[in-house]
Amino acid sequence: MNDSPIDSAIRSAQDIRATAHRLASAREAALSGGVASDAPRSVIGDSWRRVLGSGVDPDRDHRERPLSVGELEQRRQTSRLTSVLPVLNDALLPAADAAQQIMVVTDADGLVLWREGCAPIRRMADRHGFDKGAAWTEDVVGTNAIGTALVAGRPVLVHSAEHFVRTHHQWTCAAAPLHDPRDGRLLGTVDVSGPAHSFHPTTLSLVSAVARLAEGELRSRHHAAVERLRSSAAPVLARIGGRALAVDPHGWTAGVVGMPPPDRVALPKSPEAGPLWLPRYGMCTLEPLPGGWLIRVGREQAPEPSRVLLDVSGREGAAITVSGPAGTWTHALSPRHAELLFLLAAHPEGRSAAELAQDLFGDGGRTVTVRAELSRLRRHLPGVLAHRPYRFADGVELDLRTPPLPAHLLPRSSAPAVAAARKG
Repeated sequence: MNDSPIDSAIRSAQDIRATAHRLASAREAALSGGVASDAPRSVIGDSWRRVLGSGVDPDRDHRERPLSVGELEQRRQTSRLTSVLPVLNDALLPAADAAQQIMVVTDADGLVLWREGCAPIRRMADRHGFDKGAAWTEDVVGTNAIGTALVAGRPVLVHSAEHFVRTHHQWTCAAAPLHDPRDGRLLGTVDVSGPAHSFHPTTLSLVSAVARLAEGELRSRHHAAVERLRSSAAPVLARIGGRALAVDPHGWTAGVVGMPPPDRVALPKSPEAGPLWLPRYGMCTLEPLPGGWLIRVGREQAPEPSRVLLDVSGREGAAITVSGPAGTWTHALSPRHAELLFLLAAHPEGRSAAELAQDLFGDGGRTVTVRAELSRLRRHLPGVLAHRPYRFADGVELDLRTPPLPAHLLPRSSAPAVAAARKG
């Protein structure tokens, strides 16, 4: 026999209460160091463990000073997400309003840049300090969709008592990270939040799809900018004898002459016109172009680097900065390359391919994968790495920068050796 609408509503309310009770029991077990009969989802359990080590009060809100109006406006103006805000608003706000929820957009530091949606829910959010300019990272407010998505690097739903802080249990939120399609850099998150009882199971899928739509818009804008640069650079490259490239401000190639075209050139963070040493090309000369740079490639031998800073301390991802006689440049690292370089830094005597495979995968037989990744790394970092065994080259002064709390080391890594290092 089919249920009446009243019967369905009663059963739904009972299910919601039962779920909330089960999650609350699992949270209490985690706080007390016990084992719950129903373990939390892995993404939630991992977050609870991180937050337990960061000193967040599990029973009440903690609020840091929000950004001033001037600071907030400056972050908005410099954020790449400003250009896709119309996409996010058009795709999410109608659904958020209809469901009595709010849409929130943060930067990569978890700071709320924009907050729109249902007015009564905005007032509810105000009571928790969930407003423009507020920090919404795990180390400030505990497990939540925004902060946990920033660490996990993937869309996350946090429902009711899955929030670490008890005063947030009336909320459910779904957030997806937003990345720069040019280089994979984390730009921030888009989030939909509202009362736990009003949340729909498809909200996370909707938020994830809209995040991909926004990244597609950023990709289209990037391709259009490269095409404009290609048009303006073509006559310049046609007059040049020798090797040269036209690249956008981030190193993406728009044109080339006298050499195979690379996808991208590793430029310094703030390049300036004049002589410059570049990985793979040696000494070059940079000249400004409308919307980019002209790189004239020379023939000098690349100088050996003298100092390397391996920074695995930040939320946005790891990077390596190489300094030498020809200057300083920084290269953003993929998660796998960050793991490899951290392991080499932790073992200055060097590691064999088999040892690194065991460190990364718990399987010493996966040496082909390790050798391929290290080959790519050595092409990006000429003079920095040596092999037989794999290690940082002799004469390189290495500085390793790690998070203040070992538990926050390379949070997206599942490598056994990294997991062991997190335990101190």
